[in-house]
Amino acid sequence: MKKTMVDRTNPQKRPTVTGDPVMVRIQPDMAKELDDWRREQNDLPGRPEAIRRLVEIGLRSKTKG
Repeated sequence: MKKTMVDRTNPQKRPTVTGDPVMVRIQPDMAKELDDWRREQNDLPGRPEAIRRLVEIGLRSKTKG
């Protein structure tokens, strides 16, 4: 599978190269937590960008839960 680079300099614009689409359903309580987290960010990312960022944070995490 070919990896693609995503330009994060302007997260409001859709990347010119897209990756694999993934559909994720979240419950309303998790959506509220996600939206609360988004609002704490300086650039107010959309839900898809917020999910990508949180996945990156989770993947970089050294602790196992």
